[in-house]
Amino acid sequence: MADMLYQGKVKQVWSTDDPDILEFRFTNQISVFDQIIPSLIPRKGESLNRTTAHWFKLIEEEGICGTHLVEVNAPDRCLVRKVEIIKEPGMVPRDMEWVFVPLEIICRHYLSGSAWRRFQRGELTAEALGVAADCDYGAKLAKPFLEVTTKFEAYDRNITNEEALVISNITEEELNAIFEAVLKIDELIEREAAKNNLIHVDGKKEFALGPDRKVVLVDTFGTLDEDRWWDAEAYANGECIELSKESVRTHYIEAGHQKALKEARDTGAEDPSIPALPQTVIDTTAALYASMYERLTSLKF
Repeated sequence: MADMLYQGKVKQVWSTDDPDILEFRFTNQISVFDQIIPSLIPRKGESLNRTTAHWFKLIEEEGICGTHLVEVNAPDRCLVRKVEIIKEPGMVPRDMEWVFVPLEIICRHYLSGSAWRRFQRGELTAEALGVAADCDYGAKLAKPFLEVTTKFEAYDRNITNEEALVISNITEEELNAIFEAVLKIDELIEREAAKNNLIHVDGKKEFALGPDRKVVLVDTFGTLDEDRWWDAEAYANGECIELSKESVRTHYIEAGHQKALKEARDTGAEDPSIPALPQTVIDTTAALYASMYERLTSLKF
């Protein structure tokens, strides 16, 4: 009998009859700022599942790296190869296979989102990003900008490559192999997205080390939840039209919730409850997830 092993912000992980296989069940929940919004987005889970499966298929066909996907067994569900998760920092055995790498890799191609806010505060320099010191929001970076965050803390925290190696206990060669895979995956995504007039702005990915400690892409990526997208035609005319979950983040930023949340976390106070979304935002977000599936995959939703 299947058991739910984990309840995440947007998906559930269930056991199967095979101890090496897990089932991901994608919900219609949506989260921002590490908070689950008390509103459901119709068919959002299906969009995430089918979009990620599309990218996994292309990555395997091009031989970029391995993936943990076994099969899509329902519109909002998939079967994946189980990877072991070692939750103690620095304790991942150096010879272990099918083990999760407790890092999140972010690759940025344009100056936007939290990187823009950090750039404005002086936390990210123009030199590091490869942009002019007086550049505007949306500036294209001179080259892809890679960042690493840890998965061992309550909230994502940017860390150096040196700290990443300590936390994960993987080798420098293995970390570089992950970085190389990220860049190749993003080249593929950029190529495919451009077919339907989309710009891939940035995104995050997670990995495991599989047989012979080779890089294996896991979890979800290349969707509206993990990645940011702009309309290419609008960008050419000087406008950055958000085609991702960023539009929901913007709603809460403009409503003042993000500021209140930051103040609470900075002072150690309890997080304020996140309000439900207005129906108009729910409707437009659902339509966006459906239309973006078609633009990203060139398939009907």
